Amino acid sequence: MAADLSIALKGQGLGFFRDLHGMTMFADNLVPHVLRMDGMLLYDEDLAARIDSEEPIPSGSPEEVEIRACALHAVELMAKALNEAGHDVSSLGLDYVLWNRGQQTYYKKAKPRHRTRTVFY
Repeated sequence: MAADLSIALKGQGLGFFRDLHGMTMFADNLVPHVLRMDGMLLYDEDLAARIDSEEPIPSGSPEEVEIRACALHAVELMAKALNEAGHDVSSLGLDYVLWNRGQQTYYKKAKPRHRTRTVFY
């Protein structure tokens, strides 16, 4: 919510937070999908086949946790590399870029993203 308020209110008023730089990406199912489609995440063949056939991945299962954890780790590594190259990038900012990238037709149609029924996102 803090990140959404900051973006919507352009960091002003109720959208001003001093510590957004400490936030990481949101572990939904779209950013891992974008990272997979862009070759940043490689899934085990069995897991990839299950996702591609739209088989639900159980909430809290080792596969679901690993997908989200690896996506988070990949975004943190990307932010670190970009910052070391002289760019002022946050993990939160990368999440925003990757999530919006996932709205493109290619990402919506090329392959299914993992499906998990949960109340956590």
